[in-house]
Amino acid sequence: MAKTDWAEAVKPLLKAYKNKQHPLEYKNTYQLLVMVILSAQDSDRNINSIAPKLFEAFPDMAALAKATPDTLMPYGNKVRNFGNKIKWLTELAQKIKQDKDIPLTMEELTALPGIGRKSANVIRRETKQKPEGVIVDLHVVRVAPRIGIATGTDPKKIEKQIMESVPQKDWDLGMCISFLGREICRPTNPKHELCLMKDNCTYYSDLKKGKKINTGCLCFSNQPVLNRLCFIIVVTKVFVCKFCYRNWS
Repeated sequence: MAKTDWAEAVKPLLKAYKNKQHPLEYKNTYQLLVMVILSAQDSDRNINSIAPKLFEAFPDMAALAKATPDTLMPYGNKVRNFGNKIKWLTELAQKIKQDKDIPLTMEELTALPGIGRKSANVIRRETKQKPEGVIVDLHVVRVAPRIGIATGTDPKKIEKQIMESVPQKDWDLGMCISFLGREICRPTNPKHELCLMKDNCTYYSDLKKGKKINTGCLCFSNQPVLNRLCFIIVVTKVFVCKFCYRNWS
């Protein structure tokens, strides 16, 4: 099989999704930063639902800097791992203090509590910074290996593989793959007939050839995986990770 020219193959995906706003419904950089931290291991839909009341009470970084765990708790008791996220938010707010001082470099962002490379890439993308990396969220971890542009389940390794596959000007591909995973390439019953990548998709090619597809953890592209985020349970006779199941829609 000929090696895929990914820079060419992903053009339809980039055309459809490049620069499309992230599903988090933020109004400014302060809200974006807070919501990105809250959305870790949770759904964007859930964070969008709790955000209005949170930002009514704490409208900017100065207000958040005065918050305590007790005053924040009522606004996020439905947020996964909110106890740790409260600590991260209060710590970074006391450090930054003002909206105008929110850092936007990769180095400064990842130095803040609760922000890793994925979160930093999201914040930099949404604030129109030159990309220094590729967004690799849960959807990308699942879909990129399905397509064939990356292998494995390690987000850092997947990010590196995507960065090596397309030019820097197209590093928004990570978020484009995420949108594809949210809308078309779902964990179960992906909509192959609507997929922009079906002509260059390893998963779809294998299905057409009648190859047996491993029914392991659907969160990680049908590969059996056990890690701290992925507890395998049995649902309708297939293995589905509890975290994936939480985010089905």
